[in-house]
Amino acid sequence: MNKFEKYKEVLKLALPAVGEMLLYMLIWTVDTLMVGKYGGRVAVSAVGLSGQILYTVSAIFSAMGIGVALTSLVSRKIGEGQREEANIYGSIGFFIGVAISLGLGVLFYTVPQEFLKFANARGEVLTLGSIYLKISSFALLMTIWRGLLNGIIRGAQNTKIPLYTTAIMTVINLGLDYLLIFGKMGFPKMGVKGAAIATVAANLVGFLYTIFYLQKYSCISLGSCMSIKSSHLIHIKEKWWEIMKIALPASFQEGAISISRLAAVFMIMILGEIAFSANQIALTVESISFMPGWGFAVAATSLAGLKIGEKNYKEAEDMIEISLHMGIVVMGVVAFSFILFPEFLISLFIKIEEKEVIVLGGICLMIASLEQVPLAYSMIVSGALRGMGDTKTPFYISVFSHWFIRLPLIYYLIYIKRYPVYYVWVVQVFHWIIDGGLLYTFYRKKIKSLIESSN
Repeated sequence: MNKFEKYKEVLKLALPAVGEMLLYMLIWTVDTLMVGKYGGRVAVSAVGLSGQILYTVSAIFSAMGIGVALTSLVSRKIGEGQREEANIYGSIGFFIGVAISLGLGVLFYTVPQEFLKFANARGEVLTLGSIYLKISSFALLMTIWRGLLNGIIRGAQNTKIPLYTTAIMTVINLGLDYLLIFGKMGFPKMGVKGAAIATVAANLVGFLYTIFYLQKYSCISLGSCMSIKSSHLIHIKEKWWEIMKIALPASFQEGAISISRLAAVFMIMILGEIAFSANQIALTVESISFMPGWGFAVAATSLAGLKIGEKNYKEAEDMIEISLHMGIVVMGVVAFSFILFPEFLISLFIKIEEKEVIVLGGICLMIASLEQVPLAYSMIVSGALRGMGDTKTPFYISVFSHWFIRLPLIYYLIYIKRYPVYYVWVVQVFHWIIDGGLLYTFYRKKIKSLIESSN
């Protein structure tokens, strides 16, 4: 395979994944925009905090946990020519994830206010957030189930179906947002409650489309019959630990990242609604940059798993390096836009009268531009290591960088000293430089060892 073909192979997987994440960003962005225009910073704070909690849980238990394990195992088994094994791992992983998610769904439905109180939510933010979180507990189930199915599909080197699913969800979610938040075309004006109902409806349709595709059409489009079968559970004794050996460190890594991020959000709440809204909107805008990083990380995970399964270590290295270089370029371009138009980008998500939020958010965004390249290293190299079957190294590095660098510094500067919220972003720049640098160092050592052992 020549250089051009390798770039083409990476883009074939990365671009649909980037498109998928851009659509997710569009949903979250327009959701925040509509809620902000409807109810101001109180509504943004309620939905933003609740959404952060839900995202943390779904990421730990699906996309970044069992979902990563399924992508890694399915791609490696296909690389080894063991397609039925890939199918068995897919089914067992899905049913394990369903069992876990049902418990989580019940918890969020019955005591949503307790999660928000723990996050220092008070008054209207607590009231609105509890409504949003309770209704969205149903969306959490569908998000986790769909994340598991997407992990299987990506492992079979298909990132287009998750993109198509997200496109359908985007149309439904944003359409219902407009109708239910503002009460258009005869629908009642429901505000935050309407935003939650729109999220549930979109996720339900997305899950049903994905399971229907996997069960009915995967033989044609994936080149192998990938399906979820309860009969595969007879292999659960010998297979479940293989899944969990990869899933647990990946889940713990995402837990280290997300819980650290959530703890920072809880501390930022102490600074008040203006600081929290500015930070939340800056995070929403910054997610523009996460999307290409995620897409190239997905490509690195899938292609690394496939090439490692084929014992073609040099080509695995080439695919990972191409994914990394392309991710750096795209995220660097996005970072440049943060420098040029910070306050304009923030003003899109809040009433123009909220001057303090816009100015503060603009400062956060300018600082965020400095962390985009180190973040690209962290996201893409971490994805590559997972594809190689190593989820422990990213976990150990994440625990160190988030819990021994990022969180203590935020605790001191924000919780103790009560410095302005943009100090959080200064800490993050320092943190991602260390995290990305360590990951790349360990990755180079591992891939070099594999190449030397094959010669």
